[in-house]
Amino acid sequence: QVQLVESGGGLVHPGGSLTLSCAASGFRVDNFDMNWYRQTPGKEREWVAIILANSDGRHYADSVKGRFTISRDNDKNTLILQMNSLKPEDTAVYFCNRPGLWGQGTQVTVSS
Repeated sequence: QVQLVESGGGLVHPGGSLTLSCAASGFRVDNFDMNWYRQTPGKEREWVAIILANSDGRHYADSVKGRFTISRDNDKNTLILQMNSLKPEDTAVYFCNRPGLWGQGTQVTVSS
């Protein structure tokens, strides 16, 4: 079965860190451009970061640049998002994505 399953979300204080994981099955994460998106209620889904399949190039939204790092663990066939220096405005449901496929999302809440 082809699917993506996110995990690692939770409640964290401002300035804290979280690591999100996205386990893939039915395909190899290193064969596709893989993305993280996020969404808050009433707003459109916002692109966060991408890691490219053919070059391992990485690009980030300006809002997270310098704080978030996208990577892959090819042995575990997993996409990762390391989030540091978290801010309340980072609160959202985070989704991993490859073309044509979405995970179910994991909630991240940044609050004191």
